[in-house]
This record gives sequence, C-alpha cells and structure tokens, in this order.
Amino acid sequence: MLIGLQTQAQMSESDFISSTAFRKNICNLPPNPGAEMLRYGWRRPDILSLGQGEGSSITPDIIIDTAHDMMKQGKTFYAPVLGFPEVRTELSNYYQRIYNLDIASDRLFLTGSGTTAMHLALTSILDEGDDVVAITPIWKNLLGAIDIAQAHTTQVALDQKDGEWSLDLDKLFASVTPKTKAILVVTPSNPCGWVMSPDEIKAVLDFARERDLWIIADEVYGRIVFEGEHAPSFLEYAQPDDKLYVVNSFSKAYAMTGWRLGWLVGPAYAEEVIRDIALYDNMGPASFIQLAGAAALKHGEPFIHEQRQLWKRNLDTLDDFFSQYDTIEFHRPQATFYAFFKHLQEKDCIQFGKRLIDEGGLSLAPGCAFGICSQSFMRLCFAINEEKLDQALQRLAKVLD
Repeated sequence: MLIGLQTQAQMSESDFISSTAFRKNICNLPPNPGAEMLRYGWRRPDILSLGQGEGSSITPDIIIDTAHDMMKQGKTFYAPVLGFPEVRTELSNYYQRIYNLDIASDRLFLTGSGTTAMHLALTSILDEGDDVVAITPIWKNLLGAIDIAQAHTTQVALDQKDGEWSLDLDKLFASVTPKTKAILVVTPSNPCGWVMSPDEIKAVLDFARERDLWIIADEVYGRIVFEGEHAPSFLEYAQPDDKLYVVNSFSKAYAMTGWRLGWLVGPAYAEEVIRDIALYDNMGPASFIQLAGAAALKHGEPFIHEQRQLWKRNLDTLDDFFSQYDTIEFHRPQATFYAFFKHLQEKDCIQFGKRLIDEGGLSLAPGCAFGICSQSFMRLCFAINEEKLDQALQRLAKVLD
C-alpha cells in the first residue's frame, strides 16, 4: 500500500487507519508485481500458473513417511530452537558428502524456511539506515526483507548481452559506500539462472574482508544445476570466521515448498545471536519436520537426480519452442528451473502478463518483480511434468502466434 501518493481526503477509511496505526515503513512497502499477477490470474477458474517457484512433484515418500513416523512417536513437542543436534550433524555430513567441506554443526542453524533464514541473517546485522548492495535481478521478497529491517537497498544489475548475464565486479565494488553493511548475492540466480564463478566468489570475499562487510549468499538453487552435482558455493572458498551467511532451503531440491524448512550457515560466533532472534520469531521449525528434513538429506539424492533429468528434458523442450519465434529472446540458463525470456515487441511485462492470462489462460511472473534491470522479461517455472509443460506451451503459442 503506497500511502504517500494519496491525500488524506482521497484515502479510504481503511487506508487512513493503516497509515496511522502501523509502522510507516510497513505501510510504504512497495507492491510486489509477482504476487499481484498471481492474484490477477486466480480470477480465472481454468488458469494454468507457472508463476510460482515450485514444481508439480510431490514430496518423496521417504520424507513424508518419516514425518508421519516421527509424529506417531511423539515428536510433536518443542525442539531446540536451532535444530536437533542430530539434524545439525546430518547437515554437516551432507556438506562433507556433497561439497567435501568440514562445517561444524555449531555453524548450521535449522530455520522455518529459507525465507526465515534470510530474515534472521538480515535482522542480526542491519541497523536502521544501513545499506545492502544487492545483485539483481533478484526475488522481490529478499528486497522486501531489507525494507522491513528499515535498511536501504542499492541494486547492482547484472549485465546482459545477447541473452547472457554477467557480473561487472568493478561496478559492484564501486556501489559500496560507508553506509554499506552487506553484499547480497543469489547464486544460482532466481530468476535468470546466472551462476557466480569461483573467481568471482573469491574476489567478492577478498573485497568484503578488506571493507569489513558481511556477505549474504542465497544458495537455495545450488543443487539445481545441469552440469555437475552443485553450483560453486561461497563456503568452498570462505574461512570459518568470515562475515558470511549462506541461506539454503529444503524447498526446491526435495519438493518441500509447503513444509517450510530451511537452514542458515554462519560463523560459530553468530550461533547465540541467531538463537536469540529465533526465540523471539517462531522458536524454530517443528520437531517432526526437522527430522523429515534429515531423511531428505540422507536419502534424497536419487530424487534430486531424477528431477534434474526431468528439468533438463523440459529445458530442451523450451529451447526448441522459443527457437521458433524471432520475437523471443531466450538464453538457456546455467541452473535453476526457470526460463527467463523477453518478448522483443512487449516492453511492459505487466500488460503482457495480463494478456497471457486473458487470452491464453497462462500465468507467469513479470520480470519487473525482480528489479529494475528486467522490466521487459517474463519468468516461467519449468519444474513440472512434461504434460503440464506441453499444455502451458500450447497456451503460450496461442498468444504468440
């Protein structure tokens, strides 16, 4: 709700109450175009939505069965706020097995979603008026979390040429001011699939150490890659006591979006601070969900491999589809399960998105929801079964043809 553009006389009664009863920065939060587009699409009973970041696969049975068994065994009481010791140890084992990293369990904090992990990280370091340099395009909710913390965001856009995205490190470093507290980077990137290289990671780490800055790395899509087992991680190049938070989640790789389980990796000296904040937040994730997450870590690799094969086939299908249209600019992403494409004759992504809904019954996420650098793009989630993707492309073709 943007109150600042209205006079008191123009406000509805509810708007006026909101503007006086609640925190000013909450009332002045900028709208989320992605959420607004979803709501617009829900008016149609036959809408096919690929605008959210989740697929059509159900959570694997081993995870569901573990949660059920744990509930039957009485694991329905309060759990340690940052996670059961055995689950934190399982996360440590996971990093050893997948990344060949020794990360002590006192650096691994279980959270009630990746979003919660991000809020805990930001809350622990930001004071009112601090600045966060964020590499965009980026998921709108992350910028909103900075707003809620009463900090300011400086957006540094990835460069884009012939559909390829790249990071200008000089531009990134030049954006840092004395007010900058942290650099926020999402790698692999939601929405464009860009992946930060090891050399770029090392350069950002060196710069942050020199300037005494925090780095917050969102690596939620780190396992959703089409070559190798994982994307490069900041944890592979950082020192244990670096001012580094790495945000992660069970949602994407294990088809657990509705479970709301994530984790945060930080320096050991952050453990007490994160615990204290979490105590005043939601006191940590549910007991049986934590233990189901441990089952995902132990037994989820075959599911991840199976999903990646499906997503790679879907990406091939999208490549073939978009190649038919001279009006579409699409570059195959390095990672994630999103097709981030541009219609060269549609500069207004909101109007184009509404046309896709009205004329095709297809809801996608508008590019402007991800920052000022991607106004004319659309994001299509292809973490779906092949039949649903075929239906979606038929609807898209109906509008494009």
